[in-house]
Amino acid sequence: MGGCIGINRNGRGRSDDSPEHDLRTTQSGRSRKNHPLCVEIIRWKSDVPLTEGQLRSKRDEFWDTAPAFEGRKEIWDALRAAAVAAEASDFQLAQAILDGANISVPNGYLTECYDELGTCYQVPVYCLSYPINIVKENSGRDSPPDISEATEGGSEMVLKLRLSSSCQDVKLPVLTRDTIGYVKKKLQSQEGIEPSRQRWFFGGKLLGDKLHLDEIKIQPGYVIQVIVNQEPTTS
Repeated sequence: MGGCIGINRNGRGRSDDSPEHDLRTTQSGRSRKNHPLCVEIIRWKSDVPLTEGQLRSKRDEFWDTAPAFEGRKEIWDALRAAAVAAEASDFQLAQAILDGANISVPNGYLTECYDELGTCYQVPVYCLSYPINIVKENSGRDSPPDISEATEGGSEMVLKLRLSSSCQDVKLPVLTRDTIGYVKKKLQSQEGIEPSRQRWFFGGKLLGDKLHLDEIKIQPGYVIQVIVNQEPTTS
């Protein structure tokens, strides 16, 4: 990989000569400055406007292929978990993940990271936040929650859901003829997450509320990504 660069939300490089830095000694014997993870979201604009599904596919492709080129898989896994936590504004969890894996962040952003061996890991900005010019998707299948009800019939199955809010997988018993909108309500009953805060993705595509589970053709062992939006703040 080429040289690393750290960027702030204005896109400019930032100095790491801050008193908040500590020093970590790598196994190569060299000391490297470390900075606490910055509590802010990087703002950026995509050269080619992307839909949420396209962005999610782009992210999945990066995380799935990055370990094959350089670095250790366990470090990439930790960086992925930290990125998900940071995007959900759980910076405390993201910092704990970095510290647990002994990952240094010299400029305060996940765009440039180092493991204890001194290996550089670069995470592209599209894996860290949404572009300001994201294209809103309209699948034609979305509907208000009050008409996304259960449908009679169908066989029982267990969905495996990966929640961005906790970076953990949960299992949810459902019927194959249930709609996404209705199953969101089931997830709310189990995990306390309002349906309006849930965005479900499978195979890089955003799943509309009117879509039935048996239309998705989920194979056993496959995971649905559930992106949990932040709760709106009240002034």
